[in-house]
Amino acid sequence: MHIETDKKTVEKSQQETFDFLSDISNFEQLMPDSLQKFEVLAEDTFRFGLSGMPEIVLKLKERTAYDKVVLGAASDKLPFTLTAHITALSENSSEVQLSFAGEFNAMMAMMIKTPITNFIEALSGNLSKIA
Repeated sequence: MHIETDKKTVEKSQQETFDFLSDISNFEQLMPDSLQKFEVLAEDTFRFGLSGMPEIVLKLKERTAYDKVVLGAASDKLPFTLTAHITALSENSSEVQLSFAGEFNAMMAMMIKTPITNFIEALSGNLSKIA
């Protein structure tokens, strides 16, 4: 299953946006309003819970300087990645597109597609609010 958000403009340079997304504690600012729990477990790992969904642990898997930040599931039970693709627009602004990729059976994919789409759309929408 692959889901992509629309590109969002962030009023920060490409490097500033990359640095922001590389610090996993900043993801609390991007979470949807339905956030019930956010806990940093390690320098590269956090757990969050949204109402009506099980808690998920994400780990920083990969960073490519200024272009890409990849988070992935800490558990192998539901393997997926959430990737932020960062593009410079100008000295003080950049563009971010989030993409979700996971391998799920058809039944699981059908059940989680809408909640996952809503989740990454909320993250993407909140990117434009970072200061």
